[in-house]
Amino acid sequence: MFAHHFATQQLPKARQLEAWQAWYDTIFDVTPKQPSNDDFIATNSTWTVPGLTLSQVTSPASTANRTKSTIRHNSVDHWVITLSKQSVRDVATCGTTFEAAPGTPFIFSFGEEISINRRREDSRLQLILARDNFQAIAPVVDAARGFALTSPAARLLVDYIRLLEQSMPTLDDDAASRLANAVQAMLLACLTPTAESRSAASDQIRLTLMERVRRTVRRNLRSPSLGLAKLCREAGTSRSQLYRLLESEGGVAHYILRRRLSESFSMLSDARNDLPIGQVAEMLCFSDASSFTRAFRREFGISPSDVRAATHAGLLPAPPPNPPLGSEVCTFSDCLRIY
Repeated sequence: MFAHHFATQQLPKARQLEAWQAWYDTIFDVTPKQPSNDDFIATNSTWTVPGLTLSQVTSPASTANRTKSTIRHNSVDHWVITLSKQSVRDVATCGTTFEAAPGTPFIFSFGEEISINRRREDSRLQLILARDNFQAIAPVVDAARGFALTSPAARLLVDYIRLLEQSMPTLDDDAASRLANAVQAMLLACLTPTAESRSAASDQIRLTLMERVRRTVRRNLRSPSLGLAKLCREAGTSRSQLYRLLESEGGVAHYILRRRLSESFSMLSDARNDLPIGQVAEMLCFSDASSFTRAFRREFGISPSDVRAATHAGLLPAPPPNPPLGSEVCTFSDCLRIY
């Protein structure tokens, strides 16, 4: 197990907020409620085992935003189960807004835009799950996103997360290696949709298929043969199902195009990547550099060369390297990459 603790208390007051914002850089944009010259005493302790992280946070009232820009610069798409101990949170995600009272958990994905407003100083727990390690329950977790969880089963989940807070710091290696399976079993028991919370099984089928499509596209981004036929075959869906599934995304071709453009943005935002832009376009199956540049500009409002120039000028954050277990951790993003 990997453990890390970050705190601003020992820093000069003038640097506390800046340090906290840097800690969450590319994950959240953090805006404080109080004047920027006030103290900003905050702590974040994390415990990571393969597939999941428990994050224990205390911070002043603030707003955390995960925007299209932060998603482009850091494409981590883990699920996050958040439990506040003190403050009401106003949450906007998945096209909806809701209020989560202290002690009421909610689930969101780092792969989607979200805004979380904490009205006052707050202590909170966040259980962060790597998608690829929890594929067996992906439809169940996705179905529980975007609203406060208030059922009796959710209360059991709250008690379980609090138990993890007590036990994770002292887990031995054997228990840590089995924790992901235990968490998966508990989540399935707490989140399995009921007749009252989920209207029909068709929602689960749709979510299952969408997860298959997402994985298939990600796995084949650099394959020229990625298209309707390959996607249907590898995702195990029919053409008509796939058309319906991706209708809101603008269709199959548009969905694949946007995923490839997102990958290209991440590559060009990495100062360590010195591949020519034309080679990046070729790797991601664009017919030529000109068509890639046109599509890139339509999607992001900026050219690939401008993104690369801004990266080398230090105007865009570069993805951090994957730190070896036990090495120095500089940001919260580093903690999420130790899987």
